[in-house]
Amino acid sequence: MVDFIANNEIARFAVLALVFIVVLGVVAYVTRYFSERAEVQKQIAKIGTGPTEQLRTGRLVEARNSAWLGLLEKIEKSGLSLADTRGDKLRKQLVAAGFTANHAPRVYTLTRIVLVFVLPIFFFVVVSLTEQDLSILQLYFLGVLFAAIGLFLPNLYISAKASRHEEMVRRGFPDCLDLMLVCVEAGLGLEAAMDRVGREMIASHPKISALLSLATLEMRAGASRDDALRKMGDMSGVDEIRSFSTLLIQSDKMGTSVAETLRVYADEMREKRRLRAEEKAHRLPVLISIPLVVCMLPTMIGVLMIPGVVRAVRTLFPALSGG
Repeated sequence: MVDFIANNEIARFAVLALVFIVVLGVVAYVTRYFSERAEVQKQIAKIGTGPTEQLRTGRLVEARNSAWLGLLEKIEKSGLSLADTRGDKLRKQLVAAGFTANHAPRVYTLTRIVLVFVLPIFFFVVVSLTEQDLSILQLYFLGVLFAAIGLFLPNLYISAKASRHEEMVRRGFPDCLDLMLVCVEAGLGLEAAMDRVGREMIASHPKISALLSLATLEMRAGASRDDALRKMGDMSGVDEIRSFSTLLIQSDKMGTSVAETLRVYADEMREKRRLRAEEKAHRLPVLISIPLVVCMLPTMIGVLMIPGVVRAVRTLFPALSGG
C-alpha cells in the first residue's frame, strides 16, 4: 500500500489533499472555538450599551439572507427547480442542525448539485495536470465516486451538526430547568419564566435560548401554549425536550404544580446526564485497549525478549553447535 502511494501520483496527491483537509478542518475548528469565546466576552462587555450592535448584526444577517434569496431566485428563474422531494423531513433535519431560514432547503439542494459537478471536474483537472495514463473505465468509476461523495457530503455535514446541536441542547437543558424553577417559585408565570430564562441564557446556551424565545414569541403572537410547546419540542430534535413539552402540557391541563414538575424533571435529566457520563467513562478501557495492543504491547514484548535473545545468541547457540 505504501509503495503504491509512493509510486502513484494520483494516490500521493489524494493522500496529501486528505491531510490538507484534515489540518484545515482542525485549524478551522480551533479558530471558530476561540472566535466564539472572544465573541461571548465581547457581548458580555457590551451589556447595557444599547441595541446598536444588535441592530447592526441583524442588518448583516438580513443582507446575507437577501443575497442568498437573490441567487436562488435567479437560478430558479433559469428553469432549475431547487425543491427537494423529502420536504418536511429535510426541513426538520436542517432546523435540528441550526439552519432555521426558510430558504435553507433550497440552499442545501443547490450545494449538493454544485458539489456533484465540481468534485468530478476537479478530479479530471488533476488527472490532466499530472498526465496520468488512466483508462476510460477507471476515469468513469472515479468520476462517479467523486460525484457520489459530492452528493452525500452535505448530508453527512448536516447530520454531524444536528448531532452536535442535540448534544449541546441536552447538556444545557438541566440548567435551563433550574433557572425556570427559580423563576416560577419566585412568582412568575410559565410564559414570563421562559422569556426571562431565554434572555439569561443567550451567552451560555444560545440554542436553548433561541428555542425558549421562539416559543415565548409564538405565545405572545396568539398561539396556544400547547401548540407553542409542541413546536418547541419538534424544533429542538431532542427527545428530552419533547417529553418536557408533553409534561408541561399535561401539567397545565391537570392543574398540577408547575414548580414541582420542573423540579422532578430537572432531577431526572441530571440523572440521565450522569448516566451518559458514566457510560462514556466505562467505554474508555475498551477504546484504550486498541492503541495499547497495537502500539505499546509489541514494544513491551520486544523489551522483555531482547535480553533473552541476546543471551541465547551469545551462550546457548554456540553451546548447541559445539563451540
